[in-house]
Amino acid sequence: MRVLVTGHGGYIGAVLAPFLQRAGHEVVGFDSGWFDDAPFGDDSEIRRLPAIRKDLRDAERRDLEGFDAVVHLAGLSNDPLGDLDPGLTHAINEAASVRFAELAKAAGVSRFLFSSSCSTYGAAGDEPLDESAEFNPVTPYGFSKVRMEEALSRLADQRFTPTYLRNATAYGVSSRLRLDLVLNNLMGWAVTTGKIRLMSDGTPWRPIVHIEDISRAFLAVLEAPRETVHARAFNVGRTAENYRIRELAEIVAETVPGTSVEFAAGAGPDKRNYRVDCDRIARELPAFQPRWDARSGARELYDAYRRVGLSREAFDGPSYKRLAHIQRLQREGRLDASLRWRAPVPA
Repeated sequence: MRVLVTGHGGYIGAVLAPFLQRAGHEVVGFDSGWFDDAPFGDDSEIRRLPAIRKDLRDAERRDLEGFDAVVHLAGLSNDPLGDLDPGLTHAINEAASVRFAELAKAAGVSRFLFSSSCSTYGAAGDEPLDESAEFNPVTPYGFSKVRMEEALSRLADQRFTPTYLRNATAYGVSSRLRLDLVLNNLMGWAVTTGKIRLMSDGTPWRPIVHIEDISRAFLAVLEAPRETVHARAFNVGRTAENYRIRELAEIVAETVPGTSVEFAAGAGPDKRNYRVDCDRIARELPAFQPRWDARSGARELYDAYRRVGLSREAFDGPSYKRLAHIQRLQREGRLDASLRWRAPVPA
């Protein structure tokens, strides 16, 4: 297939786009370039990928002509960044994304794979939730994912097949690393300080999934029979990979010699608390064969952080934290208040 991957220059996209390319698909990226100057190690693979450099809000039908499928990752990509300006979260994650899907349909794109999130379940308690569970988002980011799924369902017809991949919380090494994700963050604390710092009381549940396994899920959906994935949601991960935050901290402590777990001052419960049941994707998409778990992922992160020489300064700095990075670009006058480039984006 000829596949357009939006947000290919971000944390997941930098792994997913080359993964699809290696699987034999013709892949083109579509990205605003916000994170091009924050590589983690060698990012030449993603820089070599053919790409359209454009803000999602400026997309045109001609950008989408000739593609068989869209993998839509682009957007304000986590709760803190979504909270920066809820109006922008709506404008990009909802309005611009819905318009992008409409343009794709009008251009003859037959499949639209939407990177949704298990954060749509929000404050959900301790019982595992399958795809039929009610939504209960608690942040603008979570609400944006719910509304995008609803909009895509209204566009679905015989010519246009959307699929909603509700990713568990991602982790793992990427050439566009993020340290504002739970396992990546805990390992960053351990490697750079010798302490594993918990910002909550450690009791909330989180499902987690490696970004390579997210890539495997998207590939499985892309190549599945249409009737299997048409207008359907899939929790992306493994049911066994639900952990309490404190359990992840303990795994990190077991991985990094000489570290200990501590709680931040005033650490209390986190209202984001959910477990997910991933049996549907295992049952209905047998091509999806995840290979990672929390322990192997912690070891990968530990080795990568030491190899690159992750410092306390880099860990505390803005390069690998989405909200801080965007705010730095704004302080430097490179992005305006609406998150548009003040100067033309390099081709």
